[in-house]
Amino acid sequence: MDIREQLMLLQDNHQLRSLKTVDRLQNGHIDKNGKSLVSFISNDYLGIASDRELHEDFIQNYLPVNFHHGFSSASSRLLEGNASIFGLLEDKVAASYQKESCIFMNSGYHANLGVLSSLPQKGDLILSDKLNHASIVDGLKLSKAHFERYKHLDYHHLERLLEKNASLFRNIYIVSEALFSMDGDSADIPKLVELKKKYNTQLIIDEAHSIGVYGENGLGLCEENNVINDIDVIIAPCGKALGGVGALVITSSLIKEYLVNHCRSFIFTTALPPINVAWLSFIWQQLPNYKSTRNKVFKLIDHFKSIMSAGDFDLVSDSYIQPFVVGENHKAIDLSNFLEEKGFYVAPIRYPTVPKNSARLRISITANHSIKEIDQLAEILLNYLKAHNYENELVD
Repeated sequence: MDIREQLMLLQDNHQLRSLKTVDRLQNGHIDKNGKSLVSFISNDYLGIASDRELHEDFIQNYLPVNFHHGFSSASSRLLEGNASIFGLLEDKVAASYQKESCIFMNSGYHANLGVLSSLPQKGDLILSDKLNHASIVDGLKLSKAHFERYKHLDYHHLERLLEKNASLFRNIYIVSEALFSMDGDSADIPKLVELKKKYNTQLIIDEAHSIGVYGENGLGLCEENNVINDIDVIIAPCGKALGGVGALVITSSLIKEYLVNHCRSFIFTTALPPINVAWLSFIWQQLPNYKSTRNKVFKLIDHFKSIMSAGDFDLVSDSYIQPFVVGENHKAIDLSNFLEEKGFYVAPIRYPTVPKNSARLRISITANHSIKEIDQLAEILLNYLKAHNYENELVD
């Protein structure tokens, strides 16, 4: 089958993707084809990425004092691209976590792919949650270690795999997302720590969707559960709640040194522009002060869930990621188009991003939203779902 035929097959199966021009406005609104829509698909959970006053403060007050670098690194960090600002950010982050070291990488994808393809060795075993992100899956495939996937959040299955394999491999690594991006459910991190200690494994946690929003200081679900010291590698991508780019890998000095020398996605790429690192440093020092913003997000979640429950749709997720699983691809597209007509932007999520026959809309609730917007979205959703005879199996 040639590439044209493959594209036609995607189109026939309602899986063909295309780039849509979307310009971010303020307060959670976007411009799509000249139409202003309220976005419920963004990962800008704290509103940092769209906060123009914050951007102006950074440009007018922070940059003139703290930034003396160019707009391009023009080299990898192992050559000429390791400006002092990188080390300052890494030291600041490591101190926040009270860990030995941090290494800044170009994206969450670079970090997951690089760590998992380099740190576990031949003769090691990686045990990965079945619904971990594609960047983790790709890292598994590139790794020289053997890997198996345990059923999603099924720690009895994970323990059975640990019992079976404990004496067969030199090292065992457990890897899990903290908050799962397509279902909005979270890992039982204390349970993972318990299993790590019982079977003497290494534990890697991806905080992509939890960094910034969970924890007393916004450090994520590892902080929320008071287990930071028990995690061997915390991967904290910066492109969601932190409103930036890149990914922070928080770990020991030994593992950092190993990654600097063996992680191909770190070694063989131009470092991110220093100005992006300056922005993250600016945000990082303010992160503990976002407590009221974090509280607002969770109040909005509770409000949305209560309205949907009153309409006989009890939602499973307790996070700002609220999935509406409709099954077939065309149903997700139809619901997305309907919401867009009503002024809301919620893109359909289809295979291969989610398993086959589990196409969905993933509603993301952020600090940018108002109670009024939540009310309007919930009312429109309830009317649509009831008119199309959806029942509670929608959210099972």
